[in-house]
Amino acid sequence: MSLYVMKFGGSSVGDIERMKRVAGRIADKQDEGHRCVVVVSAMGDTTDELIDQAKQLNGQPPAREMDMLMTTGEQISVALLSIAMSGIGRSAVSYTGWQAGFRTDETHGRARINDIDPRRVLESLERGQIVIVAGFQGMTVDGEITTLGRGGSDTTAVALAAAIQADVCEIYTDVDGIYSTDPRIVKTARKLNEISYDEMLELANLGAAVLHPRAVEYAKRYQVKLVVRSSFNHNEGTVVKEEASMEQGVVVSGIAYDKNVARISILGVPDVPGVLAQVFGKLAGEGVDVDIIVQSGVQDGKADFSFTVALSELAHAKKVIEGLHSELPYREVTSEDNLVKVSIVGAGMVSHPGVAAQMFDVISKEGVSIKMVSTSEIKVSCVIESGNLQKIIQALHTAYNLDTEEQAFVGGPKDRR
Repeated sequence: MSLYVMKFGGSSVGDIERMKRVAGRIADKQDEGHRCVVVVSAMGDTTDELIDQAKQLNGQPPAREMDMLMTTGEQISVALLSIAMSGIGRSAVSYTGWQAGFRTDETHGRARINDIDPRRVLESLERGQIVIVAGFQGMTVDGEITTLGRGGSDTTAVALAAAIQADVCEIYTDVDGIYSTDPRIVKTARKLNEISYDEMLELANLGAAVLHPRAVEYAKRYQVKLVVRSSFNHNEGTVVKEEASMEQGVVVSGIAYDKNVARISILGVPDVPGVLAQVFGKLAGEGVDVDIIVQSGVQDGKADFSFTVALSELAHAKKVIEGLHSELPYREVTSEDNLVKVSIVGAGMVSHPGVAAQMFDVISKEGVSIKMVSTSEIKVSCVIESGNLQKIIQALHTAYNLDTEEQAFVGGPKDRR
């Protein structure tokens, strides 16, 4: 008898009919002879609605109270799903994140899991019950409720699978696996039978929304077998594992994009030791994550350098840099926000020279200039203007032999958590 963790996102339980469909899916899994632990997100747009209500009352609501508010969405989902399971004759029990044993640090809004004590989950399984756990939430040792931030329900599912030594962790979403690119942009995107943890982690970090990076990190660290599949059909999904076999003729596994990109340039900076440490140390201290960094040549003892940050962090990052001007004289600071980062990822790139050059050629033929480039062993990222994104992704997809004759399956609105 195998032990499965099954995670269903917000679109999968978005209304009562979908909730009933999920209940039937869980019952089918149990009928196959498996024990089931289910992790659920808030229904549909519940979280967005709660945030809107809070901001109508207070433009800057306290982080602690937002965690108190946000966790109610998942609690509604787990209770309703448990009620649905009872309605079809199954014994089920619902738990909040803290009842399921999740202990986190004290960072409201983006807490990290410190420990999981799954005793209640395991005891319920021993009684033959289906266990339904609220994703996205935990509690500190002092009893404060916390949320895990973006992708928190994925992280909950994988971390719980590791803690109870589940045989499989299945992530159910609105697409029936991991595709070579966003199937909403390229209808003939290739569904991957399997992908390595490292490739998936790169894709997730570079903007692919089907899995959150923290969940993939957990899966890799604890060797959790991860399967992404659709809650709207019974097609085979994509297995995320340590090493994946490369499909014949395919060097690039996936193409990702990120619209949440802005570039900041600091011009006329004194070319002396410690300048970069001073700038990026200050940004890090203020909680600003920096991605790509490029420094140009030195002229008359002055240098220029540029870096990218999340578009949502642009104003904050500029304010931090402007605050350094008295101790770090520079000529000016400029920024751009009409940008997108396009990336190719593939383990096969290591042994195939010319992959980056081909990417640059495809982008140039679309009449688009490349502003910044970042590479690793298995990925190449280019920051470009956002205007021709769809055409560029389609052109890259074709150039790397990723097109198929089949239409990709997309079953509903994209899950938010």
